[in-house]
This record gives sequence, structure tokens and C-alpha cells, in this order.
Amino acid sequence: MDYVSVKRLEVFGSHGVSREENSLGQKFVVSVDMEVNTRRAGLSDALEDAVNYADVAELICRETKDHTFQLIERLAEHLASRILLSFPLVLGVSVEVEKPWAPIHIPLDTVSVKIYRKWHEVCLGLGSNMGDRRANMNRALELLSADKNNEVVKVSDYIETKPIGDVEQDDFLNGAILMRTLKSPEELLEQIGEIESDLKRVRTVRWGPRTIDVDILLYDAEIMETENLVIPHPEMCRRMFVLEPLNQIAPYRLHPVCKKTVREIYEKNKK
Repeated sequence: MDYVSVKRLEVFGSHGVSREENSLGQKFVVSVDMEVNTRRAGLSDALEDAVNYADVAELICRETKDHTFQLIERLAEHLASRILLSFPLVLGVSVEVEKPWAPIHIPLDTVSVKIYRKWHEVCLGLGSNMGDRRANMNRALELLSADKNNEVVKVSDYIETKPIGDVEQDDFLNGAILMRTLKSPEELLEQIGEIESDLKRVRTVRWGPRTIDVDILLYDAEIMETENLVIPHPEMCRRMFVLEPLNQIAPYRLHPVCKKTVREIYEKNKK
């Protein structure tokens, strides 16, 4: 990966836990390393194909001056988010915020916080078999898209599928979404819970009827298991109602556990 960097930019801001820091302000030093594919700009020599570091520097100065935070952790998070949202060519960014005049009574050069944030590629599965199924799924899609930290890239066709399990219920509509997000897996799961609540999802019977079901299928090449979340989704390789729409939008995504592409898993399950 290529990088465009802005090193040790001196900016003025009013960030700190004390009243004096918030009222008088002080100097901060900000450095950023931005992951960018510079190939096109390197060949075209055109500014529109590049990340304009002058614009990045102006954004850092403006955002640092116009906001007040208690913690430099919050300032670093804010700057990383604003850079990723404002410059489409930036795929990831490392932000370091230094506070040279930290109010502690021990001699030191500076204190600093350094973070790394990036766009993550996520595959989601959608399903509904209660009420207006298509409207439910479209509403879930709208709520995901309305969040500035999400960017919906592709949406599959909606397919009609039979329910699984022993519960008698109506047929499902199922689909899949390819999306970029700045959210962590846990933050995305929390948002999904809010969407399901908005659409009156009630969890009473396992594999029972539902107004909406949104599952995280794949998140980058992440492999994780917590009490509330398993990635990749543990059932996705056995469910054609997941694999068929997912194959439409992300056939060459590699499953990080079985090391096969979505298309390979789909074709195997079709037999």
C-alpha cells in the first residue's frame, strides 16, 4: 500500500479536562499517514487523481479549532473519521495527536495518542417473512445507508425461500448486501439490533417468523467469536438462501476459515 503523509502539523485547539485548557487553548501537533493507491496519480500527474495534502492539513486545522474535547483520544478519533469521510481515495489512516504542554508536574517532551482506522468491507444477509417483506428489507437497507459511517456498495436480488426448522411459517424473502463501514464488528452489531428493533423484530422462537433478520456474514478477513457475535457467520456455508444472493454480489470473497470463495461454496452446495 502507498501512503500520503502530513507530519507534525502544529494546530491550535481547546482540548483538555481543565477549564483553563478549554478557555485559553494550546498547541497540538498532528501527524497523519493515509493509505492511498497513488498509482493513478503517479501516471496521470493530475491533482484530481490524488489526495490533496493541503486540503487534509486545512481540515485538520479547522476540525481541531472548531471542536472542544476533553481527551486527545476523542480528537484523534474525530480527525480519523473526518479524513476517511472527506477523502474517498483514503482507505485507511493513522492519526497521532501530540500534546506538548500537558498539565502534569513532571518534566516531559510531549504526550500523544496514535490510532489507526480504516474502511472495512462487510457482507450482510437480510431476511423477512412477516408483513410487507420487501418493504421491511428496503427499510433496513435505508437505515444502514442513512448512517454516514456506512456505504452500501452492492445489493443482491431478493429471492423467495422456504423456511428452515420445525416452525410452521410463511416463506422468506432473502438478500445480501456488500457494504463498507467505519464501524467495528461490535458497533455494527449494535446498529443491527437497533434496526431490528425499529422494524419490530421479536425473538420468541428460534428460526421462527420475523419482520427482519440482519446477519453479519463476513467482515474483512476477520475471524472472531464472542458471547454475542461469531464471524464468519457459523451457518452461512450450509444455507443456500444465504449463499445464492451472496454469490451475486461477492462471488470471489474468500471465506477466512474454509479458505474457499463464496462461489466455490455456493457451487458445492448446489450439487
